[in-house]
Amino acid sequence: MPELPEVETVRRGLTPAMTGAVIARADVNRPDLRWPFPPGMADRLTGQHVLGLRRRSKYILADLSSGETLLIHLGMSGRMLVSGDPLGQFAHEHPAAEKHDHVVLHMDNGARITFNDPRRFGAMDLMTTDGAEQHKLLAVLGPEPLGNDFHEGHLIDAFRNKNTPVKSALLDQRIVAGLGNIYVCEALYRAQISPARKAGRIAKPRVAALVPIIRDVLTEAIEAGGSSLRDFRQADGELGYFQHRFDVYGREGEPCRTPDCGASISRIVQSGRSSFYCRSCQS
Repeated sequence: MPELPEVETVRRGLTPAMTGAVIARADVNRPDLRWPFPPGMADRLTGQHVLGLRRRSKYILADLSSGETLLIHLGMSGRMLVSGDPLGQFAHEHPAAEKHDHVVLHMDNGARITFNDPRRFGAMDLMTTDGAEQHKLLAVLGPEPLGNDFHEGHLIDAFRNKNTPVKSALLDQRIVAGLGNIYVCEALYRAQISPARKAGRIAKPRVAALVPIIRDVLTEAIEAGGSSLRDFRQADGELGYFQHRFDVYGREGEPCRTPDCGASISRIVQSGRSSFYCRSCQS
């Protein structure tokens, strides 16, 4: 599933094609994805100015002139692809329609935004912009890891007396929003913390040090266009490149990259997910 860097990369790719433009026509080609689409979604989108695109955790939010906001979640295999050439910004001509093109937005500037999702675990919803933060998918989220509300004191408080592994704690979207398996593994490696260590038993200075490390990992991943392992593509169809810089994720049995370590990367399964780490460097 795309994590924060991938979703932010898609948001940035959609922004020049959508912000300030009008949805001239919305085609909704099925009644649902993971959940049913809201009633009359095509009519409610058609004719609306897109005022801006923002991101909350792993969700893209498009604010509309109607006072509603379109929520987009990519799910496991969803892609938001831009085609057309408005103002010379995009080189891709409109491709032929594909089987899993479930929602298509035809913008008045000539761009076309296609939501393609073979597995149909993605989602779209409409909500009032003023009440967006109270939406059932957003209301439970913790602070953004790149925002001011995610700081040393917050993480120390969240970990206090917590008996779950630190890997599970960082994947808890109520503690910090948007982190997923890949970037938690990478951050814990840089922090030299084992994913199996109990969150409540990590010394406060080590917990505090996680905050800038998490920020650095996410920022570098965004700059690289995210990570493309299976389905993820940027809005222009290009791959992300951060997977070429993984220190531990997916590197089971390969040498640890810490100088003079000499150990190899191990994999354990936690709550059904693979955790990759160096038993020598991470404690």
